Amino acid sequence: MHSIKNIYEKIYDFENLHKAWEKARRGKRYREDVLSFNRNYEEHLIEIQNQLIYETYEVGRYHSFYVFEPKKRLIMSLPFKDRIVQWAIYQQLFPLYEKTFISDSYACRQGKGTHKAADKLQYWLRQTERKPERYYYLKMDISKYFYRVDHEILLKILGRRIKDKRLLNLLEKIINCETTKFGLPIGKEPDEVEVEDRLGNKGMPIGNLTSQMFANIYLNEVDQYAKHELGLHYYIRYMDDIIILHHDKKYLAQVKEDLRIFLDENLRLNLNNKTAIRPCSMGIDFVGFRIWATHRRLKKKTALKIKRSMKHYVEKVEDGEESREKMERAIASYRGILSHCNSYGMRQSLNRLFIRKE
Repeated sequence: MHSIKNIYEKIYDFENLHKAWEKARRGKRYREDVLSFNRNYEEHLIEIQNQLIYETYEVGRYHSFYVFEPKKRLIMSLPFKDRIVQWAIYQQLFPLYEKTFISDSYACRQGKGTHKAADKLQYWLRQTERKPERYYYLKMDISKYFYRVDHEILLKILGRRIKDKRLLNLLEKIINCETTKFGLPIGKEPDEVEVEDRLGNKGMPIGNLTSQMFANIYLNEVDQYAKHELGLHYYIRYMDDIIILHHDKKYLAQVKEDLRIFLDENLRLNLNNKTAIRPCSMGIDFVGFRIWATHRRLKKKTALKIKRSMKHYVEKVEDGEESREKMERAIASYRGILSHCNSYGMRQSLNRLFIRKE
């Protein structure tokens, strides 16, 4: 594994910062903080550049809010300036790590994503269905993953490759944020712990670009162990959801125990009670679908979420609170999702909602 050296200068290079600014403002051009930054963006970029050069940059204060899709999550967003810094880091650092990831890790990677993950798992199910043995799947789900990432271990993992002290110092500022705590104690839900009572040595803010990058780097440790130490062939991961196929239930039970021990001892993570071993013939819940060898369907929760969202859009348009164009874009997006599964009834429901508005 090659060491990462001498890229800190590339991060604060003005051209890199300019590209980071362009990416950070996509879809947010008319937000007040973005408009304010854009009025004198070159001066602001030079200010960021100087702060990185002289190592005076400090992470801004997070804005926190909850979302309920599909479950209650605390989302933390940074000021626009900090999002530019995160893009500047990501553009230089992530491509170097991305080369080390296994091919069947599908989250937050160009050319991957949920549909490609679903396609690959279904391809494997078709392969295994033609074999004489009955196949089973082990579904592993890490408990409160983003809230439980251990800062000390993450920094050690980063330090194994990154030999650039200034870059490590910058990443440590982001990970060990002085103004905001992200971690949850074991067994606690996000709504059971006030922000000020969270753990300062664990967790990452959901929604941060660097959090997505760190999440993949952290669980790449599991991927490498599963593929190269355990020799698992039918192994696929999307963020903290892992699926493993095999024809021997006892073997899968041992794999589950091996991975549980590895997660505990090496990453200080735990599996939740959704982890189970079942026949593949039952269908596998993965990346929003229930997948069989012959077909796939939207999970009931996902379908219900889409129906509620579209009803909400229709009501907003009827009340004059939302534009028809935005609703049409949302419908087109949902139809795109439905094109990847058996969804005739769901598509008819969307059509009826659309006709209702017309």
